[in-house]
Amino acid sequence: MIRSATLNDIPEIRAMIRELAAYERAVEQARATEEQLREALFGEHPAAYALIAEDDGTGEAVGYALWFPRFSTWTGTRGMHLEDLYVRPRARGAGHGKALLAALAATCRRNGYDRFEWWVLAWNTPTIDFYKSLGVELLEEWKVCRLSGEPLRELAAQAPDVVNPASDVQERHPCELL
Repeated sequence: MIRSATLNDIPEIRAMIRELAAYERAVEQARATEEQLREALFGEHPAAYALIAEDDGTGEAVGYALWFPRFSTWTGTRGMHLEDLYVRPRARGAGHGKALLAALAATCRRNGYDRFEWWVLAWNTPTIDFYKSLGVELLEEWKVCRLSGEPLRELAAQAPDVVNPASDVQERHPCELL
């Protein structure tokens, strides 16, 4: 069964995030707290949404998908970015991953999203093969860019003041208000 996540799922989602991070050889980077996840998924202005895959026999959470909307200037429409797709090893091969992706694809169709995109680690050939079996297009010509830590702080320190032309008054950039 695939269902929307609830507040009660937060501890299990956090546990699976850490399991995914361990699988991806980066568990030390998985620092999100339950409180942060609660705010991100169920706060006044959710930053993301999650689905839970449950074992039909036991009702146990065996996987999750976490996503958020994005926007394409080329199509002029929203799309979906899948941040995490994870199925616990003992439940793999039973169709949970495909069911999660199908539910997300249906959400895209229902909401008029033209694109459904995500990243996959280059070394993760079992997952890449799974995605290819579904007809996923791998965009080899694109590279993921990331700015974090000290380089992010250094670049931010160089930011000019943003002026609101309507009022001709300097104000904080809208992104700072999030």
